[in-house]
Amino acid sequence: MTTDRKKKIGSALLRYRVLAYVTGIWLLVLTGEMVAKYIFKVENVPSWIAVVHGWVYLVYLILTVDLAIKVRWPAGRTIGTLLAGTIPFLSFFVEHWRTAQVKRDFGV
Repeated sequence: MTTDRKKKIGSALLRYRVLAYVTGIWLLVLTGEMVAKYIFKVENVPSWIAVVHGWVYLVYLILTVDLAIKVRWPAGRTIGTLLAGTIPFLSFFVEHWRTAQVKRDFGV
C-alpha cells in the first residue's frame, strides 16, 4: 500500500472517530432531553438539541461513508456503522471496534 493511501485512510479514520464521539455525546444529550420532557414532564426543554444532533449525525454519515469507501468495507459493515449513531452508547463501542480493525488491517 502506498504512503499516500495510508495517509488518506488515516485522515478519514480520524474524522470518523471525532464525529463518532460527537454524535454519541449529542445522542446522549438528546436522550436526556427526551427523558426530561416525556418521563419527568419538564417543560421548556430546549428544542434545538434534536436539530444539533440531526446535523451532527448527517456529518457522521458522510464521514463514515468516506471512510468505508477508502477502506472498502462491505455494505453490511458500512450500514451497521452508520446505524451506530442512532442507539445511545453504541457509537462509542462501534468506533472502538472499527478503529482497531482499520488500524490492524491498514497499519495506520
